[in-house]
Amino acid sequence: QVHLVESGGGLVQAGGSLRLSCAASGRTFSNDAMGWFRQAPGKEREFVAVINRSGGTTYYADSVKGRFAISRDNAKNTVYLQMNSLKFEDTAVYYCALRTYIARWPPVYGYEYSYWGQGTQVTVSS
Repeated sequence: QVHLVESGGGLVQAGGSLRLSCAASGRTFSNDAMGWFRQAPGKEREFVAVINRSGGTTYYADSVKGRFAISRDNAKNTVYLQMNSLKFEDTAVYYCALRTYIARWPPVYGYEYSYWGQGTQVTVSS
C-alpha cells in the first residue's frame, strides 16, 4: 500500500522560508512523477509544482515560479518543496501527490495523480 507523509509545515513570517518534505513508501519511488498542490480556506485545490521521475525536469505554477523549488532524493524516497520569499497568500494546506503512470506533461490537475498525502499546514503571517 502506498503512503505519502508530508512534514515541515508551520508558521512563518512573510519573506521567510520553509522546506516541506514528503516521504513515500509502498512503491518504487523512482518510477513516479511527484507533485505538490495546496488548498487555502474557501478555495479550490491548486497545482504548485511537479518533478519527473529522475528529477531532471520540473514545472511550476506561475504564482510560485522563482520562489519555490521542487527536488527529490530517490535514494530516500522523498520529495521536497523549498519555499522562499513566502507571502501571505501562500497560506494553505500543502499536499504531495504521486502519479503512477506516464502521460502528458506537465500534470497539473489533481485527477492525474493516484495517491495523496494527508497534508501539512503552512501559515504565513503578514
